[in-house]
Amino acid sequence: MSDNPFRELPSVTKVLAAPALAAARDRHPPDAITATARTALGAIRTRLAAGEVFAVNVDALAAEVLAALETQAAPAIRPVINATGVVLHTNLGRSPLHEDAARAAYEAARGYLNLELDLKTGKRASRQGNLRASLKLLTGAESATAVNNCAAATVIALRTVAQGKEVIVSRGQLVEIGGSFRIPDVMAVSGATLREVGTTNITRLSDYERAITSNTAVLMRVHCSNYRVRGYTRSVELAELVGLSRKHNLLVIDDAGSGQLIDLTPFGLPGEPLISASIAAGADLVLFSGDKLLGGPQCGVIAGKAAIIEKIEKDPLMRAFRLDKMTLAALEATLLLYRDPAKAVREVPTLRMLTTPLAVLKQRSDAFAAWVRAIPGVTVGVWEDESFVGGGSLPDVSVPTMVLGLSAEGLSETELAARLRTGTPAVVTRVQDGRVLLDLRCVFERQEAELLGALTQAVSSV
Repeated sequence: MSDNPFRELPSVTKVLAAPALAAARDRHPPDAITATARTALGAIRTRLAAGEVFAVNVDALAAEVLAALETQAAPAIRPVINATGVVLHTNLGRSPLHEDAARAAYEAARGYLNLELDLKTGKRASRQGNLRASLKLLTGAESATAVNNCAAATVIALRTVAQGKEVIVSRGQLVEIGGSFRIPDVMAVSGATLREVGTTNITRLSDYERAITSNTAVLMRVHCSNYRVRGYTRSVELAELVGLSRKHNLLVIDDAGSGQLIDLTPFGLPGEPLISASIAAGADLVLFSGDKLLGGPQCGVIAGKAAIIEKIEKDPLMRAFRLDKMTLAALEATLLLYRDPAKAVREVPTLRMLTTPLAVLKQRSDAFAAWVRAIPGVTVGVWEDESFVGGGSLPDVSVPTMVLGLSAEGLSETELAARLRTGTPAVVTRVQDGRVLLDLRCVFERQEAELLGALTQAVSSV
């Protein structure tokens, strides 16, 4: 090696002439290849200037440049295998869609559709019209519409019926939702004035009644979907709020949050309000999410009185909050599955995962563990554990589950979890008590071979 290591550095031209990069010219822009090669050479110069001594292999450098190019060209958002057991994992996109819904979104994206066209008359129509029939049928509401999330539903509903007016809410229901957004802040955007009543743990009907003034427009219930208050506590039932509202000629809005359309208590999942029950109790508007227990795409649904829905849809803000064609198509396809409740439980991925019997999970886990034991250096055990619904739904209800506890020779549990998370496919796991835990509840059966391959790859270079 020369006394001057910089003389040994290949030129950019020589690196670009390497077979690996010459073959990459049909997949990557020439400017990107050149820029990445220069960056790689610059990194080597920095290391040499710091006193490191090493030989530079042109082919190895070209392979490094190619790997960097492939990383740059790959989408940052990519599929993940969810082995955490958390069904509505907010960081992983909450509800996976049913194949019918995913296909509907795909078809809507790749071509044209009757988004705002009545095919019978040939005239312009509302993009909400295709959803309305299903939502009315499933909720019992007079009408319904949808916007891009439940926070948007809250803003536009209050803006329509309570702008410049007071909205009375129990102090115990002023929740903070994801991303540090708080209900009072979301409400303030609407132009309504929040009037808090009661205490954190106790709110009585008389608290609401004493707070009513000539400027009050709405009594609002906000479902505490991401926490529970237990012990010495009392809250007002929706039917009581409705009765009080009728006495004072006010409206009632129920922010039900999680979007439960089917009663899940027979499956051991109590605690979330049923949307049809809120409508039956007399709420003028019920707001709920599409990507939680409903199992559809991200959106916020507003169901209730037809006259109010009509006003909401005429608000100029509706154009900013409206759903795109792919989301509309996916939501409609999801709602159609609910026309047969038993089919929805079997086929809507979120509902199927939540209601999968423990015996089925044990059978799958034992079978998968047998495959894992064939991987050299990996130790695996199977035992009963618990997981949670996630996504701001059923916060205090654990779901019995089965987990596979993994350890690998030469790897700590955090290193193994990191290798799985950064591999292809990416696998997100739990780390607990010195082991990596895999919960197959949220792993589709079609993903099991990929999961096994990812695990094999993660431990292969130890």
